[in-house]
This record gives sequence, structure tokens and C-alpha cells, in this order.
Amino acid sequence: MLRMPAAASAFLRLDEHRFLPTEHTGGAWTPDEQHISPMNGLVVHEVERFVAATRPDDGLQIGRVSFDILGTLPLEDVTIDVQVVRPGRTIELLEASVVSRGRVAERARIWRMATGGTGSVAGGRPDPLPAPDACRSVDLTRIWPGGYIASLEVRPVVDPEPGRTTAWLRTAVPLLPDEPVGALARYVGLVDTANGIAVRESPATWLYPNVDLTIHLHDQPQGPWVGLDTTVTFGSGGLGLTSTVLHDERGAVGRAAQTLTLRPRPSAGEVR
Repeated sequence: MLRMPAAASAFLRLDEHRFLPTEHTGGAWTPDEQHISPMNGLVVHEVERFVAATRPDDGLQIGRVSFDILGTLPLEDVTIDVQVVRPGRTIELLEASVVSRGRVAERARIWRMATGGTGSVAGGRPDPLPAPDACRSVDLTRIWPGGYIASLEVRPVVDPEPGRTTAWLRTAVPLLPDEPVGALARYVGLVDTANGIAVRESPATWLYPNVDLTIHLHDQPQGPWVGLDTTVTFGSGGLGLTSTVLHDERGAVGRAAQTLTLRPRPSAGEVR
């Protein structure tokens, strides 16, 4: 298996469906595994490439993306496959599978829906966030390791509280070198960071990885800034939930949710 190179992008394309992660995908729970956020962006990019090749200009847009994380992703080559689950002229469901070491490590389902002129009835959005230019940057690597977190510029809107943060983030690292990547894929490639910006308990003492990510959109986001208005809730029986209102610089564009599995971090030498 091919292993991670140093590069100026998150992934390198090896062939039509196979990709090699770079140092900019590592972390955050384990630096020698991939952070799932860049992979999510790559999945959306591959879905959009599939659509462009098989049904160009069909007038459909992505309204929901759900990712189920079925296992960890080592810093090795992966294959992404896209299939049509439910074809349709106004509503379509696609599925993408990420295969690592011969197993499906992530599965995504993508609803595409017809576009339409609904501006006259648009409403219900939360208030926009203050502009990122008005916020100062912080160093998230003080909390989380890995090349992915190190690639981010993070600007909190207000001082973070345990389990509650509103922040802007962006990255100068492209998903792929020398290949056009759409605004939605670049945006989605940062959303999974939400669970790491609103720290309720230190990751040095507690584990709370997310097993999924669901993104619901009411508008198509634009970049490069991703606004995350995030609340993390820990339950009393080992479950948690990260809930986020998603923004771009124009205002709110949707919501995201992540289901957390919560447990104390084992001490050195302790068997999990």
C-alpha cells in the first residue's frame, strides 16, 4: 500500500478513483490516521465529478449529505466509488463508498434536488455572524495534534466556553493539486471540524469521536470561510451530540449534526 507523502494538497490523485492522503489530513484523535473532514470534502468532489460526467446540467443541487464513519482511515491510499441509489428528474439519491485496505471505511448518502426560484418566500435563517475580518486567529494545535488541524486558520467570534463556540475557519491547503474543486466540496471539507472547536472536556482525558456527520443545506454555501456556530452536549450514558448552524459570509446556509461516542481516555498501559 502507498503511504502518505509530503505535498501542498490534502490528497494526490493516483487514478480515476484512487487517492493518496498527504500530511495535511493527519489527526486529530490519532495523528497517524486521517482526520475525516478532508475526506468528506473529497467525497463530495467525486460525487460532483460523477454527476458532471453522467448527467451534466440536470438542474439538481445537493440538499443533504450524510456520512457514516465505519472505521478509521490510515494514512494510505483509498478508493472512492459513487453509485445511483434512487434516480429521478427532480429528486435523486447517490451513495459514495470510501474503501481502505479492502474494507468500506466510510459511506455517504447524497440527496440532490431540483433548483427553483423561491426567493419570494425565503425566510427563517438565524442572524448572520460578524465578519471573519473582525475576529482574531487562535492556534487550535494547542488542543489537537495532526497536520489537518495545523492547516487551519481559526477565528472565534467570541471567547469559547466549554461545549460552546462560534468561529470562522478556512484553509490554504487545496483538496487536490491542479484540479478544479467546487465551492461545496471545499466547504464540506471543513465542517467535521465542528466537534473539535467547541471542546467541552479535554481530549487528553476524554474520548468523544463522532461516528457520523449529517449536513442539511437550505442554501448553497460559498467560501473560503466556513462559519460554525456549535454546541456540544454530553449525555449521562455515554452518548453525545455536536449541533452546528452553518454559515458563510452571507449568512446561515444550513445545519450539521454529529453523533458522539463518549468515554474516558484510557491511561497509559490500560487495556481499552
